[in-house]
Amino acid sequence: MEHGVTDSDVLCAALLHDTVEDTQTTAAELSTLFGSRVAELVLAVTDDKSLPKAERKRLQVEHAPQLPAGAKLVKLADKICNVRDVIDNPPPWPTERKREYLQLAARVAGGLRGTNARLEQTLRDEIVRGLSTLTAST
Repeated sequence: MEHGVTDSDVLCAALLHDTVEDTQTTAAELSTLFGSRVAELVLAVTDDKSLPKAERKRLQVEHAPQLPAGAKLVKLADKICNVRDVIDNPPPWPTERKREYLQLAARVAGGLRGTNARLEQTLRDEIVRGLSTLTAST
């Protein structure tokens, strides 16, 4: 319930957001188990893993402004979590790849403006912290 998000479907979708991407779970199963709105929110933030990584990234940026409001909240929370991981529990990526991820998060965030000011500010703050950390370590 960070920053006032209390909608149970949004919170559930946030927990399940990578399920379709990373498991054999289908949208129909999500709908049966958690309801159609949760399934719709999860699908709205699901990347098509059959596409090349660069295309998936491009589509994240392009689709962000058109996401339903609840899916925008899920996307913001996911980006905050991922940015924090890149900073605080960094994957074994080269510095440039980490920087590129933070820049991608900033571009996606641009399409999510007007969704939740506190989440948006948290994401901006974390991106700035991450870029500063990367700059200090090089």
